[in-house]
Amino acid sequence: MTDDNSDGRINVCSEGALRLIGIDRPAKLNGFTPKMLREYAYALTAFDQDPEARCGLVYAEGANFTAGLDLPKLAEVWARGESPYPSDALDVWNLRPPFRKKPLVVAVKGICYTVGVEMMLSADIVIAADNCRFTQMEVKRGIMAAGGATIRMVERAGWGNAMRYLLTGDEWDAETALRFNFVQEVVPAGQEFDRAREIALKIAHTVAPLAVEATMANARAALEDGPAAAIAGFDDIRVRLRGSEDAREGVDSFREKRPPRFKGR
Repeated sequence: MTDDNSDGRINVCSEGALRLIGIDRPAKLNGFTPKMLREYAYALTAFDQDPEARCGLVYAEGANFTAGLDLPKLAEVWARGESPYPSDALDVWNLRPPFRKKPLVVAVKGICYTVGVEMMLSADIVIAADNCRFTQMEVKRGIMAAGGATIRMVERAGWGNAMRYLLTGDEWDAETALRFNFVQEVVPAGQEFDRAREIALKIAHTVAPLAVEATMANARAALEDGPAAAIAGFDDIRVRLRGSEDAREGVDSFREKRPPRFKGR
């Protein structure tokens, strides 16, 4: 039987506490169809709700991360007045509550256009291959980037740098992405997945999940509500974490000079 992957798919598997989420439509440069957007939303939701999963890693099959949205297929959905995003799943762009609680690492390579940029900007850590080509070309198609690029590119790169690319639809390279704080590391092409997996495994298997979630939530509070709001939560967070099994395990493992065995309790 022929495997028909014309509309693409999102592959999901686990390596212990690491959840792998793969974009799989390489014959079409991993262009996102409505089906893929729905599957991606459900994959993120299942990952975030699974007590055994501690870190997610998003990657792509083939030579490119994604050429962006498959506009003809999306246009059919829009013409019917429908949304490609399921109402019973997390917001894929992490712009609207409930927000994702667990960390997401992304490995990008080759072409990373539009939706790909917004996917990586919505994640927590991004490793880019040195052959990456990025663009937000929505203005060239008569639409606007609405997955967070207009917010996050300005936050990280400043107004002028963001507008330089948002208003022209021009491409930028991996070094520019690093300079603008859109990605955290640039590695030789072909090494991006291994490096991203190395970081994701460290989060998944060597650090305390309750502390990771608290750190992410507090940093979000600072970003959205200001430093004072984040500081106001310090005492409650300290009390809650210090009373956890994981905190006791952290002290015990330090004393016993062994790797900690955190359980998320």
